[in-house]
Amino acid sequence: MQNMVTRTLVTVVLLLTGLVSTGAMAETGGLSLDEALDRVVEREHQFVATMKGLHPLAETYVQEYRRRTDREAEPVSDHYFLGRISLNDAVGEVPFQKQRSGFHFSSPLPSMFSEKLLPQGFVQMIALDENFQRINYHFNFVRREFLGEVRCIVIDVMPKEATRTGLFTGRMWVEDRGFNIVRFNGTYSGSSKYKHYLHFDSWRFNVQGDVWLPSYTYVEEAGTQTDSALSRDLLLKAQIRLWAYDPEQASHYDEFAEIKVDSSVEDRSQSPDYGPVKAQRMWERMAEDNALEHLRKVGLIAPPGNVDTVLQTVVNNIIIGNRLDVEPEVRCRVLLTAPLESFTIGHTIVLSRGLLDALPDEAALAAVLAHELGHIVLGHPIDTRFAFNDRFFFPDTQTFRRLVFKRNIAEEKAADGKAMELLANSTYKDQLSSAGLFLSALHDRLPSLANLITPHMGNRIVSSRNFAMASVLNSAPALEKSRLDQVAALPVGSRIKLDPWSNEIAMLNPQTVAPVTASEKMPFGVTPFFPFLRYSQADRKLVAENPAGK
Repeated sequence: MQNMVTRTLVTVVLLLTGLVSTGAMAETGGLSLDEALDRVVEREHQFVATMKGLHPLAETYVQEYRRRTDREAEPVSDHYFLGRISLNDAVGEVPFQKQRSGFHFSSPLPSMFSEKLLPQGFVQMIALDENFQRINYHFNFVRREFLGEVRCIVIDVMPKEATRTGLFTGRMWVEDRGFNIVRFNGTYSGSSKYKHYLHFDSWRFNVQGDVWLPSYTYVEEAGTQTDSALSRDLLLKAQIRLWAYDPEQASHYDEFAEIKVDSSVEDRSQSPDYGPVKAQRMWERMAEDNALEHLRKVGLIAPPGNVDTVLQTVVNNIIIGNRLDVEPEVRCRVLLTAPLESFTIGHTIVLSRGLLDALPDEAALAAVLAHELGHIVLGHPIDTRFAFNDRFFFPDTQTFRRLVFKRNIAEEKAADGKAMELLANSTYKDQLSSAGLFLSALHDRLPSLANLITPHMGNRIVSSRNFAMASVLNSAPALEKSRLDQVAALPVGSRIKLDPWSNEIAMLNPQTVAPVTASEKMPFGVTPFFPFLRYSQADRKLVAENPAGK
């Protein structure tokens, strides 16, 4: 009896100190916290090894804010980085070269970080610790919790006093099937006046099987009087997105392996020859297809999917309303980057993910698409040099220098005029106030969000001297920031979700929440991520076939 009481007291002490948890043991198939942590460390080492063989695109978008006298925060500058990351030796990033001044940035305020810390400092947040070892940390079980459909063990993590600086400190979420870290929230230890670590919230997605890879990271940091590395009133928010994990070689191998001979191939030996006009159209279409295929392979354009269908429906509404006969047919694709831009490649209209995220409604989308459709209807040409494949034999990082789809001022003005004509004969003719408000809000943010408004390959939607669709802007009501029912633009990341492995995109289906204060409208603002985590289809099938995990 005395032994039983002693064992009970020991168990109670262990539970109170967090060294063991009935919840943790129950959720890990009876494993102790020590045994579970051993598996977590093993899986994290496997994760680092996997990442060293992958070179996804990493996009970092940063906004700096100042608090006004009424304590509301307003953006004062922004920064943007895009490149391929590498974990082979240390966390690093190879930037895509851009036509504007590379990735150097200027700010009217003292920046929170020296330029050399960017963008590597942000990309570092995808890995909890490159050499994660239990001996360096204290662990404390907190609770179990679902993130979407994924059941997790929540554990607080703190570096031991005698360990090196730069170790993670915060909280991690570990899914209880394979003991993979799927989320970690905190910062790194050892901040000083020479180096300041950011606070961040990093999420990983189950891309296939038991593989979880970094997808989203949200960063938020506020300056305080005691932070020597930070300006006292400065607030920073950033979103980091990673995608294009799937190696292109693997997809090409699969396509080659699945080639089949079709015995019902049509005999076209008696078909008519192509005349000059048809041949020219085919030549232009080939240039268009080559450019689109290159951008898809690099990971900058999403493969065809349901979002394209949504855009195509709006375009078709305009075409039908104007009884247009466009040959070859108009197509729509989505550029996967955040800066707001739209352009045409031949008869393909390309809109950026960032633009789709920010547009407030379908009528505003129709106005943007009508402008690009105007270029097509007016016959503004494509650069037919792209019909030669050797034009694409260059490093991925030179894509924004080699592929440029800007229009001159005359073409832009002509497309604006044609767009107004097309919209006047469409179902959207009486709904364009939202498009005007969007342009007004964008123009209002021009001084502070220059990087968000600067395109990669197309024309600026607005600039300090002119902007597209001026007639739409002039017909819009006055922009009133305090009105809750006037939503001129949505925050960054409001509409599109991206599969980081396949680059496929889909429309978000969020719960509708109306703003209760003007500060919750956040036009073009940066907000936290709370994705609904799911297991991959392959992993779901495996669990369904073997629910006991035997």
